[in-house]
Amino acid sequence: MSAPEVLTFGETMMALRGGGALKLGGSMDVSVAGAESNVAIGLARLGHAVRWAGAVGADEAGELVLRTLRAEGVDVTAATRDEGAPTGLILFEPRLPEVTRVHYYRAGSAGSRLSPASVEAAFAAGAPRVLHLTGITPALGPSAAEACRTALRLAREHGTEVCLDVNHRSRLWTAEEATAELRDWVPYVDVLIASDDELPLCLPEATPKRLLAEGVREVVVKLGAAGATLHTAEDELRSPAREVRPVDAVGAGDAFVAGYLSALLDGADPAARLDRAVTTGAFAVASRGDWEGAPTRAELDLLGAGPGTVVR
Repeated sequence: MSAPEVLTFGETMMALRGGGALKLGGSMDVSVAGAESNVAIGLARLGHAVRWAGAVGADEAGELVLRTLRAEGVDVTAATRDEGAPTGLILFEPRLPEVTRVHYYRAGSAGSRLSPASVEAAFAAGAPRVLHLTGITPALGPSAAEACRTALRLAREHGTEVCLDVNHRSRLWTAEEATAELRDWVPYVDVLIASDDELPLCLPEATPKRLLAEGVREVVVKLGAAGATLHTAEDELRSPAREVRPVDAVGAGDAFVAGYLSALLDGADPAARLDRAVTTGAFAVASRGDWEGAPTRAELDLLGAGPGTVVR
């Protein structure tokens, strides 16, 4: 295996999406979902070489995950199948036009048992330019948390840049638990991406300026419909959100990260990185699903087309 541009790992689950209240039954659409694999797919569609080194169960749901990622051009040769644990499950329940409830079934899952040895094997196959982690994976269990710490150590040893998307999940762990873990990650992180209310999970009373002082090179703050800001030691930039008709906000943050990392890998300047991030995030908001709306590189300019445009 050749070295990828980006290595990521975490739990990708089988996803079931209903059309209304789950207690009323009805049909459900079957797909896959996971923050890290959403980013991997987004990057692959933009033409980047990405390796996903997560764990799935030795079951049909796990095969669906691996098949989907392979079909999207993501390298899964470093992924593992756990014979002793199932692939996780996530249910999406749209309860109001703009409110979706998420139900997790991931306790004791294969993703929660991801091992440090798997991460070591992924690095041994070729150190990436960028390691992408989220704050979701360490919340899954002790083994998954240790795998993240191992990845941070290996990234430093290999000169790999580290991107952390805080991506706090309050149903998985408390804010205090998140801070206890993530504050030890900060010295390893080059690019930190978070919503404004997630910054204090990295350090108590954290601000972009304080995180920069701790050694983080770039702090990117997602502001939803208000756009995003980028903070570096030299400058502070702000980009408004791209205007689209909102359909489904799920996965928008992951699409944003994919766009930002893509532009970073391309060597784009800070303003261009932020612009691509809000563009890919807008594509996600305008489409249903976690990753299905992620654009290809050739589609990035479509948001500039006027209403009713037909591309022939």
